[in-house]
Amino acid sequence: MPRFRINPDLDVERIARLYASEGRVRIYRLLEAPGVASLHDHLLQRTDWWHLITGPDGILELSPGQRARMSARSRAALERGVHERARTEFQYRYEALRVPEDEDELEADDPLSDFAHLMSSEPMLEMLRKVTGDGDLAFSDGQATHYGPGDFLTCHDDDVPGKNRRAAYVFGMTPGWKPEWGGLLLFHDDRDLSVQGQVPGFNTLDLFAVPRRHSVSIVTPAAATRRFAITGWLRATAN
Repeated sequence: MPRFRINPDLDVERIARLYASEGRVRIYRLLEAPGVASLHDHLLQRTDWWHLITGPDGILELSPGQRARMSARSRAALERGVHERARTEFQYRYEALRVPEDEDELEADDPLSDFAHLMSSEPMLEMLRKVTGDGDLAFSDGQATHYGPGDFLTCHDDDVPGKNRRAAYVFGMTPGWKPEWGGLLLFHDDRDLSVQGQVPGFNTLDLFAVPRRHSVSIVTPAAATRRFAITGWLRATAN
């Protein structure tokens, strides 16, 4: 029996209308509950998260061991650089688990790999084609992420030449999150500085068209847990 099953009670026509109207939509209770709980437990138990930070020379990827060996001075210098660049440049800081894009590399009996299979499965893609109106969706990619205190993602639009991204998704895996803890998915108005935000959820799929300006607000030290999600893109094959 598959670990994950799409909620059969989803009103796909209504969801599609909302997406067509706003260019984005939140789908509540995307999956049947038991599988989602097992995925959440799996992410809580993982200890091999990599810290990802954009830097002047590209993306800095720090393993748990590398972070543990850093001196207090090195950590402080890294923090200063992160916040200085965030004032004027695209910048992020969060932790992640990568999901292989090659289906042959996905692990057996692994909840994260099973979720990746689901997102590229024909039943899921067919549902998402109806929601987005993009009939050429062919596969998805993604990564598990968690944001702790001080983690954030500044404004960008996900439009990368050659990637054929049609839509981005954020599958929320965070029960009981409070808005004042930060970590909100913010959508930026192109005309002014106003934003609209989504509080991290559980078993929710935030879906939005690419390109779309968005960010993740910084997580505060008050947060009682980490902001867990699986994020990625729905993509078409190359022309």
